[in-house]
Amino acid sequence: MTRVIHDSGEGVQKEALDLVSSDVNFPKGHFPDYRIGPNNQIIDPEEAHEAVPLKEIVAKETAQLLEQHKRLSVRDLKEKFEKGLSGATKLSEEAKRREAASLDRQVLLKKLRDVLDTLKGRVAGRNRDDAEEAISLVEALAVQLTQREGELIYEKAEVKKLANFLKQATEDARKVAEEERALALAEIEKARAAIEKVEKALQVHDSASSSREKEEIEELRKEVREARRIKMLHQPSKVMDMEFELKALRTLISEKTQLCNQLKKELAMIKRLEEDSSDLFELEGSDTLGSQLCIIPRVDGGPNITNCPIQWYRVISGGTRELISGATKFTYAPEPFDVGRLLQAEIVLNTDKIIVQTDGPIENGLERYVDSLMKRTDIEFNVVVTQMNGKDYSSNSVHVFHIGKLRIKLRKGWSTKARESYSTTMKLCGSRGGGNAAARAVFWQARKGLTYTLAFETDRDRNAAIMIARKFASNCNVALTGPGDQGT
Repeated sequence: MTRVIHDSGEGVQKEALDLVSSDVNFPKGHFPDYRIGPNNQIIDPEEAHEAVPLKEIVAKETAQLLEQHKRLSVRDLKEKFEKGLSGATKLSEEAKRREAASLDRQVLLKKLRDVLDTLKGRVAGRNRDDAEEAISLVEALAVQLTQREGELIYEKAEVKKLANFLKQATEDARKVAEEERALALAEIEKARAAIEKVEKALQVHDSASSSREKEEIEELRKEVREARRIKMLHQPSKVMDMEFELKALRTLISEKTQLCNQLKKELAMIKRLEEDSSDLFELEGSDTLGSQLCIIPRVDGGPNITNCPIQWYRVISGGTRELISGATKFTYAPEPFDVGRLLQAEIVLNTDKIIVQTDGPIENGLERYVDSLMKRTDIEFNVVVTQMNGKDYSSNSVHVFHIGKLRIKLRKGWSTKARESYSTTMKLCGSRGGGNAAARAVFWQARKGLTYTLAFETDRDRNAAIMIARKFASNCNVALTGPGDQGT
């Protein structure tokens, strides 16, 4: 009997299951939560993405519109409203489609319930309990669908309200845009009228000014003609021209006479001085560092030595002379290497050699200043580069001449122009090219092929820089001298 009931149950269950779609599955414990999509396709909720509720979309777009309302122009606002209206129309259509889909779901649920009722009447035992559980799940799903339909109806009403609001706002925006367009056209017409008035006034002014200019030109022409007539009436005669020429000749003759007398005096003085040529010249300037020695004639009208060969010497102990390379001008600025020595200048005048000498050895008064500078960590001087590799330097900007214990560096701001360690190829001495600024200038040969002529702010800084550099070079067993000098 049990087997008969079991067999009849399986047969009824198979017959009932044949009435249900093959896509339906009854896993134990719960009813399947499938959704019917377009064209009666079953959609798995786990695979489908969660759709954003229509209410949230509407609220978000409304907030964006309200936020941008204050900073949008009338035309942009109109376009936004039209876009919002089209969006609301799309949302309304989507709501209609969802409503139709919900009706289809209700019909499907009703059919499914009828099938489950039929199945319940045909099965018994545990299968009957499963059928009742499936019926309860279907009823719960029907209740959820009913609630969802209510929400859809409410959202539909909200969308209609929003669509009406957007439609009214679009109309208002269109009206405002038309009013603004009309106002703009009126302003343009007013501006055109004002421009026409200004153009007419400018034309009147130009015509009036051109007429006045013509009158002024005619008056000037009349004045020029009158001036020419008066000039022709008062023109000097030929006799007056001859008198003026005679007066100019007398003035010229007097000037030439004075020049001849002066030349005679100079010739007589030169003849007198040639008899005793040793006292023709002398050195002007003090015998100290920072001064500038200059060869000058003892009396006015002395011979000109600008083009005469000149050579400066420093007198070493024992009376021997050391040639100062490059010192061939009538001026020379003593440098620290000359301290304690006599300076001589040899002038070749015609065939005679004239020698002038300082009264005493060159004195140094910079010991305290140099000692104070040596106590600093960084010894720097502001200089201006006047020449580079024997050519004039175009820029007159201020550079920094840094003297270190191991090297000398020349920089401009953060840019380093030259940086060389003390070596036998490095030369540093005072400028020997003459000129008014020779007492403040130095010649620096950083290495072979790179030379600078630097102008310091004062002669004291120039001489102190040379002394400090030579002391640091001496500590490195390097004799820092000038070109052609003998290191001692």
